[in-house]
Amino acid sequence: MTSHKKYGLIGYPLTHSFSKKYFGDKFIREQISDCSYDLFPLEKIGQVKDLLKTKGLIGLNVTIPYKVEVIPFLDELDERTAGRIGAVNTISVYPDGSTKGFNTDYYGFRYSLEEWMDHRGDNPADLKALVLGNGGASKAVMTALDDLQTPYQLVSRQSGDHAISYEEVTAEVLAEHLLIVNTTPLGMSPNIDSAPALPYDALTSRHYLYDLVYNPEKTLFLKKGEEQGAATLNGLKMLYLQAEKSWSIWNDEMLMM
Repeated sequence: MTSHKKYGLIGYPLTHSFSKKYFGDKFIREQISDCSYDLFPLEKIGQVKDLLKTKGLIGLNVTIPYKVEVIPFLDELDERTAGRIGAVNTISVYPDGSTKGFNTDYYGFRYSLEEWMDHRGDNPADLKALVLGNGGASKAVMTALDDLQTPYQLVSRQSGDHAISYEEVTAEVLAEHLLIVNTTPLGMSPNIDSAPALPYDALTSRHYLYDLVYNPEKTLFLKKGEEQGAATLNGLKMLYLQAEKSWSIWNDEMLMM
């Protein structure tokens, strides 16, 4: 008799996540009866130690705020993705109890961006980007932009060696950076009235606004962009792509990223 395989998502809070529904629908659609996917809201990352010992656990996804904090609790990182990026959003738990961290956000972001811009007749390498936020998701985004040869500027709450502050994002800066990627949770349900502090009036129809948030479907950030004629995309396609890549990793140890 086949043993039951357990998967899930860690983060805190998890009220915003569609992952459980996504995998639940996948199991029904593909007639997968020996698997379950659950939410594990962890108030502190240290709680992951006991969770990783759960009988039957095969894999976990990782979301805000633990994509970086989870790394010390893992035995190994996939150097092609998580090790290079410095953030983990997918964990494999092997039969011997060992763990390995991967990053499928890179895959989801890169290929959804390429598909979107190609459909509109543009190439990411022809634009400069602003990356809003400096958390775990931004690390995957910046690595993908590096590989796409898209120059970018990191924007954070405080300026530093590699980042400018939101106060420094002027109309002139927006005129130079036509791709703007929001990697922060601003605008995520239930806090739908928040958005990154930008001079939105300076946006034009030449701009692309990509929000990694997918709940709500259209954030205030995207709405403000659309009001100025900018092209917009939420993070739902990225979610689907990274989720399927996670599933491939969990079920094919020989997968080449």
